[in-house]
Amino acid sequence: MTTSAAAPGWRSPAVILVCGTLILLLSFGIRTSFGLFLRPLSQDLGWGREVFAFAIAVQNLLWGLSQPLAGALADRFGTARVTALCAGLYALGVYLMSQAHTPWDLTLSAGVLVGIGLSGTGFAVVLAVIGRSVSPARRSLFLGLGSAGGSSGQLLMVPAGQALLHAWGWSAALAMLAAVSLLMVPLAAAVAGRAAGASSVTEGAESLAEAVREASRHRGFWYLTSGFFVCGFHVAFIATHLPAFIVDRGADPALGAVALALIGLGNIFGSWLSGLLGGKFSKKHLLSGLYLARAAVISVFVLVPVSDASILVFSATIGVLWLSTVPLTSGLVAQIFGIRYMATLFGLVFLSHQLGSFLGVWLGGYVYDSTGSYTVVWWVAVALALMASAIHWPINDRPLVRLAPAL
Repeated sequence: MTTSAAAPGWRSPAVILVCGTLILLLSFGIRTSFGLFLRPLSQDLGWGREVFAFAIAVQNLLWGLSQPLAGALADRFGTARVTALCAGLYALGVYLMSQAHTPWDLTLSAGVLVGIGLSGTGFAVVLAVIGRSVSPARRSLFLGLGSAGGSSGQLLMVPAGQALLHAWGWSAALAMLAAVSLLMVPLAAAVAGRAAGASSVTEGAESLAEAVREASRHRGFWYLTSGFFVCGFHVAFIATHLPAFIVDRGADPALGAVALALIGLGNIFGSWLSGLLGGKFSKKHLLSGLYLARAAVISVFVLVPVSDASILVFSATIGVLWLSTVPLTSGLVAQIFGIRYMATLFGLVFLSHQLGSFLGVWLGGYVYDSTGSYTVVWWVAVALALMASAIHWPINDRPLVRLAPAL
């Protein structure tokens, strides 16, 4: 059984790519617009920012915890069913978010339902079926197109969310975004398929449990996991709190949407570039340099007077560094441990990313409510970036040598 045969009937590789990319665009784009709603929703309902931040933190945590299960269900029952179900949960969560009146309402909707919905409509599940639809020779191209197209959701959906928010208010705007997110349900019909049977050529005879134990004994695995925790902290804190931070400094709320859109634009270029450079240079050294660059960019942003220009420069620059960690981190996992259990091992690393996201979002809200400022969290982000830069450098990135099974 081959893993790269084109889907039968109308589900050609091109159709799977287009529909899968649209699912990623909607899922990723709508989610990244939530930061625009922090300030108006909190003010209207009389809440501190920690309430909204906690709900988004729960979203990130449940996304990470449910991701391995969503992948397993997609392999067992088919991607289309899982993606359609999760898209329905996602849309329901966004709609109930628009009707929230209590902190529990917001946590259940934006946190629990959207978090679980993301596990079946996000990159891990959708890119897997895109990759299986084509031959190995075309796989990298298709995965790159899907990733870049999905990342463009931030560039497109954030301005749309801001326009709806300005015209209709936060509740109606969220209800409209929920209706748009329902488009993922019919699009899911195109991403049918499940994992093919095991290849006849395997990397040794180890079991999944043995592979996990092997990784747990490798210091590099823990360094990668710790570094990805830092990535999650940065991305979630900035995406959720930057629009409110901008308005706090007296800027127009529309500038927050422009800032997030610029991050999305930079992310498209940065993700493509890091994947390109990772094929030519040491991935661990690139990661060290990337986190060091994040520390520098955040430090300069905090130290210089805040202006429209500084906000735009920061957004464009941090966007290039945004998810450029993903191809390098996942590439190192595959390089060291092989691809046989790549999904499981990278899934564990991804869980750490979401734990960092939980902490970054929640800590931002807690510190702001306690001090009236995000300054402490900005400097925590700098310190974590410096730590991540340091721990990637000594990783032993040589592929593990496994003994051949006895005959």
